[in-house]
Amino acid sequence: MTLSNGSTQRISRRKMIQMSSVVVTALTQANLQAAAPVDEKELIFRTTEPRNGEPDLADLIKSWLTPTKYFYVRSHAPNPVIDADNFRLTIDGMVERTQSLSLKQLKQLPEHTITATLTCAGNRRAEFNSEKAVGGVQWGSAAIGNATWTGVALADVLKLAGLKSEVKHICFEGLDQVEEGSHTIGFGASIPVEKAIKSEEGLGALLVYKMNGEQLTADHGYPLRTVVPGYIGARSVKWLGKITASDRPSLNHFIATAYKLVRETGALDWEEAAPIYRYVINAAIGSIAENSVLKPGPLTVSGYVLPSGRADALVKQVMVSADMGKTWQPAQLQGQQSRYCWQLWQVTVDITTETKQLWVRANDNQGGFMPYRTPWNAKGYMQNSWFKLPVSVQ
Repeated sequence: MTLSNGSTQRISRRKMIQMSSVVVTALTQANLQAAAPVDEKELIFRTTEPRNGEPDLADLIKSWLTPTKYFYVRSHAPNPVIDADNFRLTIDGMVERTQSLSLKQLKQLPEHTITATLTCAGNRRAEFNSEKAVGGVQWGSAAIGNATWTGVALADVLKLAGLKSEVKHICFEGLDQVEEGSHTIGFGASIPVEKAIKSEEGLGALLVYKMNGEQLTADHGYPLRTVVPGYIGARSVKWLGKITASDRPSLNHFIATAYKLVRETGALDWEEAAPIYRYVINAAIGSIAENSVLKPGPLTVSGYVLPSGRADALVKQVMVSADMGKTWQPAQLQGQQSRYCWQLWQVTVDITTETKQLWVRANDNQGGFMPYRTPWNAKGYMQNSWFKLPVSVQ
């Protein structure tokens, strides 16, 4: 062995093994640290096994970029334990060259960083229960977050494999183990190939290994996940293990059956319904808690608004009412407008003794708008009716 001063020293086999063990232990500890779950004190967990939590709305709207500790967690199974050093991403299906890529190989591709909002299709699900009970995680209005994502373009990875001409969909499969009936499956999704191969910055899908400039946590998909801007969170698969090029959508349960809008739950209803891809425009108040006791007079109200998931959609206006819709005040949009990103907003309204609720509605420049009422559906997806916050005045 050569020392720093240029001399040499003979090292015994036992000493070499001890030194190697230290290196392996250090690498293992680094992997485990990166794979640690988020701090449970910062989220309201609707379920703990699997882990599904959202932040307090007041914490969520503190900044345009959502700190990882306040970013909602959505999982269908326990976090898998993955050795990043031995991790391989498989790319197969209708490709010219099947690939098995390590993280090191992936990181040799051009790196991209985008800012994009992710939101669960079930955000605001609990509101449907006032009409008829729905199952699933009983989300409030904070299953949403805006973060920076760093990784490589899915389009670049697919070029390595070479797509055949008949490919129409790109399928993803995670390394988690979801119990589905009598067997287990990895959480899966697929997206149209046109979305997958978009190369314009911020429009196509990324294979992500960093969130907000730091290595992914286990809760957010360590060591690798997809991020598909403009699509519901279910299409951004965590713990990504395999990509398959296909001439049809994935047969995985979570796109073939789940994440569809159906009112009746018969087998034919599920088969006939199309998968959900783009998210819808949505907004909520974050500065005031539900059932707060307010005083009459001017009140500053703030919250978030997300335009619909179309590429050019930007928020056009947010309107707030403190008198059950008789009058509306336009909110001031704060910060920059970016594709596939939310905005924060603020407005001052006049609270009177007649105020029972605070209402919010919004629309975007691509025709997206929040309806007065969102029709009930069996899984409680895509709730984006006017946001109505109950309060009392004394």
